[in-house]
Amino acid sequence: MARKAFRIAGQRDPALDLVSYGRRGVGHPIQFSQEQIAQIARTVRRTPEVMVKVSGGAKTIRGVLAHFQYIDRHGELEIELDYGERARGADAAAKIVQDWDLDLDAMLDSLARRERGGRAQTKLVHDLILSMPTGTPPTKLLAASRDFVREEFAVKHRYAMVLHTDQAHPHVHLVISAHDIDGGRLNIRKADLRRWRGQFARHLREHGVEANATPAQMRGRLSDYQRDAVYRTARRGESRVELVREMCALEAAKSATSRPLSGPGRIEQTAEAVQKDWLTTALTLEGQGFDDLAAEVDRFLQTLKIPESRKDEVMRVATRERTDRRPKPPEITR
Repeated sequence: MARKAFRIAGQRDPALDLVSYGRRGVGHPIQFSQEQIAQIARTVRRTPEVMVKVSGGAKTIRGVLAHFQYIDRHGELEIELDYGERARGADAAAKIVQDWDLDLDAMLDSLARRERGGRAQTKLVHDLILSMPTGTPPTKLLAASRDFVREEFAVKHRYAMVLHTDQAHPHVHLVISAHDIDGGRLNIRKADLRRWRGQFARHLREHGVEANATPAQMRGRLSDYQRDAVYRTARRGESRVELVREMCALEAAKSATSRPLSGPGRIEQTAEAVQKDWLTTALTLEGQGFDDLAAEVDRFLQTLKIPESRKDEVMRVATRERTDRRPKPPEITR
């Protein structure tokens, strides 16, 4: 069976350019639609944000079995399947693997990998987590998850869901077969996750749950992104990247304690772009007659701060430590 790449269609608008969603082309004034105004209001009022993230998956039949056994707590929790069936028990995972023909998918993946010259093994299933903050009714979360997955994957991919309520925030594990019925493959991109967040938030609101889906940067949540491998090695104290950064900061602190911190970097530029977008948003809302919401945007804008990068943080700490170690002048007593 021939395999082809399956790409999820979706908008690719820049995450930070909030105003761009209201543009009508060259020479036309910026106008926000009612839907966009509603999202702006939810954002500045700090409506709870949905979370949709890829938590992993499995590349082998054994891995798929282990994953299902983990999310259904070895048969204790109910698994909801794509055609409305329910599965529970120690043998539920094995039945799903057989029903989804994952052994055939694994064999086709193996053949395709040989044709490509033994490239890295691909996933048989993807695992998504759909989550909301503490206090969200689990039944409504599950209902919204059900509507979302039906809208996005029904008749294209096999999928299964398990609701978890044993942690502070309720969440749903969504397992999706990487192969679709037409012989394609699901490849998840960041833009897909952004679009899915919007869909999931909409379904939650339809079930009476206040939910929003706005890029973290637009909410002032900026961080100096760190690759996962660097982050994990840093937590173990084994990161060479962090070690080199600290050594450079220490050398700079020794050579000139009054040396200014680094110039504007990616974080600072992003923060400034966000602030400009919100300022333009407030002016546009005023132009459309939404003065009260424009005032809320102004107040929200005042809460946005430009964060410190990791490089500047290390430099500041190193400078402070060097200053603290400086010998104090002797006290002169009379």
